[in-house]
Amino acid sequence: MATSIAVKSKACRGLTSSGLKWAALILMVLDHVHYFFGFTGWIPEWCSMLGRLSAPLFLFCAVEGFTHTRSRKKYFLRVYGLSVLMTGLLLLMHVFGLLVRPDGFYPMNGMMTAYAVLMIVWQGIDWLGEKRYLRGLAAVVLPLAWPVLLTALLSGLPALRLPLVIIGFTLVPTWNISLDACLPVLVSGILLYLFRGNRRRQVAAFAAFELLYYLVYMGYMCARLPDFHWTQMFTMYYEWYGVSAGILMLCYNGRRGSGRKGFFYAFYPAHIYGFYALSWVLYLLLN
Repeated sequence: MATSIAVKSKACRGLTSSGLKWAALILMVLDHVHYFFGFTGWIPEWCSMLGRLSAPLFLFCAVEGFTHTRSRKKYFLRVYGLSVLMTGLLLLMHVFGLLVRPDGFYPMNGMMTAYAVLMIVWQGIDWLGEKRYLRGLAAVVLPLAWPVLLTALLSGLPALRLPLVIIGFTLVPTWNISLDACLPVLVSGILLYLFRGNRRRQVAAFAAFELLYYLVYMGYMCARLPDFHWTQMFTMYYEWYGVSAGILMLCYNGRRGSGRKGFFYAFYPAHIYGFYALSWVLYLLLN
């Protein structure tokens, strides 16, 4: 009996999936406070620095959720629905110039689009593991190649430009149209999924890529800028701070926690557009 209690106590140590999500949510809010209200000069830069940890943590939780969910189809449809909603609003702002703040700013957040694309790729990876090669290759390659295919279609069929743009922004997720849905995020998500069976290797693969891309590669690219100094990698080009999320990933105890998935789904778009509306009001008051 004592042994059973000790084993149970040991298994409960660390952070649950819900705990990681709450940590990521708080860090995300700090980041977005700086993102939406930074124009006031009142919000310190460290809010965004801490916020670099939020996206990797949410991505890690998405891998766990997709791996252990009872229905991948329902999981995907929830994420896909939010993706269509948010990219639809982005379409109105980016293409049609509607709902844009007077200074030209509008939110480019697209985390749900990245997840929708990645879930298709993750399923494709599993199909390849099951030797269902045709279906697996299609699921992996087509979502990743879609921005290139869309560009080719736009060039070859100029008469259909508007409907193709609408489709690319909404019904068929295009990963390069927002800040959160970019190639490095997709690569991180694929690595986290491929190595999910071994936590240390998973975090090591994630950390190696984050440092190689955001610190080494981006540092090399930024070094070409005039008046660049390497100290700016700690003050201006600090995307690589996200590597620190690996520490919290290692604290994950494999348990789901309290859940409340509905809250997290609703909170993301609600706080994005709530902050955006408040920033618009504040901008008008200050100008």
